[in-house]
Amino acid sequence: MENETPASPPAAPTRTPWQRHVIEPIAVQLTQGITPEKIALTLAVGSALALFPILGTTTLLCILAGVLLKLNQPIIQIVNALCTPLHFAVIFLEWELGRWLFGGPPLPNPGVGVNHLLFSSPTQFLEHFGLGALHAIGAWAVVAPVWTLLLYMGSLPILREALRRRAILVASPVPPEHPIP
Repeated sequence: MENETPASPPAAPTRTPWQRHVIEPIAVQLTQGITPEKIALTLAVGSALALFPILGTTTLLCILAGVLLKLNQPIIQIVNALCTPLHFAVIFLEWELGRWLFGGPPLPNPGVGVNHLLFSSPTQFLEHFGLGALHAIGAWAVVAPVWTLLLYMGSLPILREALRRRAILVASPVPPEHPIP
């Protein structure tokens, strides 16, 4: 009986990519002294900036907000990346809301050809799309504070509960064969 191998511990449950790349980094931040309030603010501001209606600006906006507000850069950039699929649909909605709020040109008919506007008359292109972009930014400026507040208030209780549960897990004695994830 001396040659028996010790029983191996049960395998840890398989984690999904969502758990590994989104949930766990946020949970680790909770145990490293970052408050639920700061993480909720990071999620709210990051998502609002990620939906800014001008393509190619959101990463820079998130970096600037993170530096100025002392937000967690990895979390704000994860949020920015996760909002990318929504960004195109939201740009259309912001354009339409801006047109409704401020008046302005409708989106061009795809049959007309944006390239024709761009190359035949840069002035006409800028006049049409520049004004539309300003109206979309105005619409974003109206919606973003409300979005930020709602997301902050909605995520804060969830993050506080996650911190409470994480503290219980860390404080509870766990047999060596069952490590804390």
